[in-house]
Amino acid sequence: MPPLKIEIRPYANDDWDAIARIHDAARLDELRNSAGVEAFLTLAQTAEPEGLFDGQLWVAEADGRVAAFVALDDDEVTWLYVDPQRYRQGIGRALLRHAVAAAGPRVEVTVLDGNPAAQALYAGEGFIVTETRTGSLVGNEAFTATGHIMHRDTATAPTSIAG
Repeated sequence: MPPLKIEIRPYANDDWDAIARIHDAARLDELRNSAGVEAFLTLAQTAEPEGLFDGQLWVAEADGRVAAFVALDDDEVTWLYVDPQRYRQGIGRALLRHAVAAAGPRVEVTVLDGNPAAQALYAGEGFIVTETRTGSLVGNEAFTATGHIMHRDTATAPTSIAG
């Protein structure tokens, strides 16, 4: 099987339907073992209040279709979602590496407790947990969640990590 061709490019307005579909499917997976699926809100409900467009936003295309997206704001990865049908194909890792390359020397991300796949992705790219907090779920404050704040210092992180 030939290697998957992944193209990363800036978000365009025509990508909205694709990223909304990806977010809404993947967010349910993210919440399932953390705050619970009852805390789910669609991308249409959360994009503006949670600042999706505040920083840089990229999409990854695989086989000519949008398969994932990532947002970076002030050296924080604020959004990273992959189409559940494309999990474990290297798309999220490629997007994360792209965002890290565009960030400053210290990059931050918060991962919900109960999302071991995301924690493993970030840890595999040199992020370490620096703090854990429990409180209101960002974007749906009626729910409580625990988040692991992870940092990657590009001055000390490995430059080449097998993916």
